[in-house]
Amino acid sequence: MRYTVPAQTRIGHVHLKVGDLDRSLAFYHELLGFAITQRYGTQAVFVSAGGYHHHIGLNTWHSKGAGPAPVNVPGLYHTAILYPTRKDLAVILKRLLEAKYPLAGASDHGVSEALYLDDPDGNGVELYWDKPKEQWPVDANGNLEMVTKRLDLEGLLREAE
Repeated sequence: MRYTVPAQTRIGHVHLKVGDLDRSLAFYHELLGFAITQRYGTQAVFVSAGGYHHHIGLNTWHSKGAGPAPVNVPGLYHTAILYPTRKDLAVILKRLLEAKYPLAGASDHGVSEALYLDDPDGNGVELYWDKPKEQWPVDANGNLEMVTKRLDLEGLLREAE
């Protein structure tokens, strides 16, 4: 019998191996604005948005002092962080630009608009917002047709004003 995961199922959190906890906190806590919810000594920290117990776990249990994992091996491609509105995405884009933090890419996927960057350990990060479902592109049969087009960053930044 085929099993289908319940429709209300969500990805609760991601736990990342990092080389330097303070460097990772400078990115996730200070730059992106996640709140620290718990520290586990000097080896791990949980951060979240909106009072949740943790959306992101950062640890050095097996990776303290290590460099980024090689790009060409199996593993996590990126962690996607969903912002509630386009304006919220615009505000974080403005913060990144003001901090001169490098973007790896920016795309309009038809269903969402996304910013791509790497955290200090080379872990891919996608910051995005979903467009209203009625705006999602579909073909004549109603099948979703996601795209990858250039994101208008200047237009997005106007939302931050």
